[in-house]
Amino acid sequence: MAKTGYGYYRATIFLAMFVGYTLYYFNRKTFSFVMPSVMQEITLDKDDLGLITSSQSLAYAISKFISGVLSDQMSARWLFSIGLFTVGGINVIFSQSSSVAVFSGLWFLNGLGQGLGWPPCAKVLRKWFEPSQFGTWWAVLSCSMNLAGCLGPIIATLMAQSYSWRSTLSISGLTCVVTSIFCLIIIRNEPSEVGLPNIEAGAKKGKGGSSKNESTFKEFIFSPYLWLMSLGYLVVFGVKTAYTDWGQLFLIQDKGQSALMGSSFMSALEIGGLLGSLAAGFLSDRAVAKHGLRLYGNPRHGLLLSMMAGMCVSMYLFRTTVTAHSSNVWILLLGAAFGFSSYGPIALFGVLANESAPSNYCGTSHAIVALMANVGGFLSGLPFGTVAKHHGWNTAFWVAEIACMVTTVGYFLLRNIRTKMGSIPKKAD
Repeated sequence: MAKTGYGYYRATIFLAMFVGYTLYYFNRKTFSFVMPSVMQEITLDKDDLGLITSSQSLAYAISKFISGVLSDQMSARWLFSIGLFTVGGINVIFSQSSSVAVFSGLWFLNGLGQGLGWPPCAKVLRKWFEPSQFGTWWAVLSCSMNLAGCLGPIIATLMAQSYSWRSTLSISGLTCVVTSIFCLIIIRNEPSEVGLPNIEAGAKKGKGGSSKNESTFKEFIFSPYLWLMSLGYLVVFGVKTAYTDWGQLFLIQDKGQSALMGSSFMSALEIGGLLGSLAAGFLSDRAVAKHGLRLYGNPRHGLLLSMMAGMCVSMYLFRTTVTAHSSNVWILLLGAAFGFSSYGPIALFGVLANESAPSNYCGTSHAIVALMANVGGFLSGLPFGTVAKHHGWNTAFWVAEIACMVTTVGYFLLRNIRTKMGSIPKKAD
């Protein structure tokens, strides 16, 4: 009878989404993975490469926002599967192409398909897992990106050497297409689709919610907490992106470190980030299990603020204590500490945006805060680089440090704001 219980469906649905999203991410990066092989066959300069990759990034930002809104209006499993099928098909067509214009157009379409991946996953996770489990499974699912990012370059390079870059893209694309069909069969939007009671209604009883909290768009969009989260996510994601994009150059050009130490610092940051995401999900879930979700404040805020404070401290120490003669171990520890304390809040903002929104707007909520994060990522590019050009790396990183500190203090002061977005049922009072 195990097949009729939550355990069986949770395991199979989660596994399908994990494998599916691993393939999403792998097929997002396939061009980057096989770029050296492509350049041996086709003449591409830096502008061509930038055009191809930027077209995908632009499409992904647009599509992820639209997908978040769509996930509230249509079946999440269909949205996820259609996106995976599209991404796979585009990769197969890409493998048969040879011109920069076609490459750019196809990679733009790849970006549009990529945006359909994560929002449906978030929607399905909320429907199938209790609030006290949601953060943990969100973090574990996020590890699919780390898995694809770690193994992807090795697999793609070996395949390109053994066969060709065209075969590599064709095989990975066809794998996506086949997997999308299995995902459509396996994934279920919510427990009621297989005859089980829905989790969400039961989870809200006695915790200041209602069994079905349908809010209007106006009530949702004017929630102060939505915009507090959006601003917090903008700064945190922007600062994190500044460190991942420019930290290596800062170490080499301003701190007198070697290129090897610069790349080692980035590796330490990513490893710390993986651990930080998992810790944020697990520890904040324990806080939710202990205190429950409330109308005002959120049990996850304590860990969120601690990690944001950790970002500020690690940034300050990185900027002020690292010199050309600093211990390699110290630099790597600072990188890991920053990764741990920055990726944790990134995971938590996603969870908070999803679980604090009314059921009928949780996808839209995540889409809005994710869009604001993309704005932060943009600000960490050209504007940050311009400050560094005119005033030096030290000043640019000091500005990022101050922005993070002000945001952390502001979020602390508003930590007990009403976090339940949308309408509040009378029985909540």
